[in-house]
Amino acid sequence: MTTTGNTPKSQGDTLKHDAKNAAASTSEDLKSGAKNMADTVSSEASSYANQAKQSAADEVKDVASALRTAADELRSGSPQERTFSQIADGLADASDAVRGKDLSEIVNDVNGFAKRNPLMFLGSAALVGFAATRFAKASSTPERTQTRMDTNLGSTGRSAAMDRTAPTTARSPAASPVAGSTPTAPRVETGGRS
Repeated sequence: MTTTGNTPKSQGDTLKHDAKNAAASTSEDLKSGAKNMADTVSSEASSYANQAKQSAADEVKDVASALRTAADELRSGSPQERTFSQIADGLADASDAVRGKDLSEIVNDVNGFAKRNPLMFLGSAALVGFAATRFAKASSTPERTQTRMDTNLGSTGRSAAMDRTAPTTARSPAASPVAGSTPTAPRVETGGRS
């Protein structure tokens, strides 16, 4: 009897070889899928960063335009007018620089500036934060402002403070001042009982 090469040892080698090939193929598929996913995420993040960069540059340009308008309304040659004009020019230049640079270049520039001028960087950051807060408050919708006013007003159009004092100021005729007496201030209750 001759063997046909299908001995248990050769079958085990074949299975082992097939398992290695399947594992290598699966590994390559997973690596390729992960690389494609990483490229997609990187591309989307880069696109989002560029949109944010353009939006920030537009906002800075708008602030520069507003400062130029304010400078134009001031007396020509006044220190305020010159200061506003210089700040507007600086912001316009910064807007153009941001628009023309890659995000990594911007980060490197900001890091370098912060290392060279830490106090100016912190002061600028505080000023930008203050300006952003003021801008956000100023650009709130009129509907929200009207809603807050309506909330503070009672159904009669009087404020909540008026409604709290109304029962204490409307007294009986006996509590009204008598002719020739000194008028007294109405008693305001603060909510707690004495």
